[in-house]
Amino acid sequence: MAEKPANQHRGVVLRSEWISRNMVRLVIGGDGLAGFATSGMSDHYVKLVFPREGVDYPEPFDVRTCRETMPRELWPRLRTYTVRAWDPDARELTLDIVVHGDSGLAGPWAARAEPGDEVVMLGPGGNYVPDPAAGWHLLVGDESALPAIAASLEALGDGAVAHVLLEVDGPEDEQKLRTACEARITWIHRRDRPVGEALVRAVRELEFPEGDVHAFVHGEAGFVKELRRHLRLERGIGMDRLSISGYWRTGVDDEGWRAVKPDWNRRVEAEEQAAVAS
Repeated sequence: MAEKPANQHRGVVLRSEWISRNMVRLVIGGDGLAGFATSGMSDHYVKLVFPREGVDYPEPFDVRTCRETMPRELWPRLRTYTVRAWDPDARELTLDIVVHGDSGLAGPWAARAEPGDEVVMLGPGGNYVPDPAAGWHLLVGDESALPAIAASLEALGDGAVAHVLLEVDGPEDEQKLRTACEARITWIHRRDRPVGEALVRAVRELEFPEGDVHAFVHGEAGFVKELRRHLRLERGIGMDRLSISGYWRTGVDDEGWRAVKPDWNRRVEAEEQAAVAS
């Protein structure tokens, strides 16, 4: 997720719905979204803002002001989520949020969210949409990438071809995906294996169709690194045809991952360059 969202918006939860065992859908609206606008990307995202308990923030509440006037340890926490859908006429924003019990920050909040609950967010950002001129599309990810992949499938029209590989915990986490394109959708059940292990194997074993591919590969950083190396070095896909990023990293919270991600990306690029040179 390359762009840094700047605009702050204040909405309210309108309704919620469990769409699979571990994913809840929140629809957010209200007059505070009057200035919200997307630009056609299928990986648009917002950063949900969570004030820290017991901290008195300047009023009116503004994330930029907090960062300019308060110590870093008191800054509100941010959690990044893909815009599953945006209806500008109804002024309704849909977010699909993964919930793993009581672990994490945004997941438990989303599981308990009720109509009328206030939501402060920054955004939207985003920089990917499937290229309609591509010969075919490769869409790969875990649960964190599922909303963006679902939105990308909906953006693909009749005549497009997509190979989709999605890793989730089990069959109860699968979703019905809508698309007008010719899509081969493979659900991979993780069970007790490490995140991404089976997904990497499936991509390596995939017989690529002929023609120019436009690929979208996102999720846990460890398997994303493996697949980036495979797609770049073994499959010969150029970075201009590849949207790939670690949305999260096992054992690191969102703040921690954002802090180290730039250096992590530089190391990955350096390793790839060294491999090409050798």
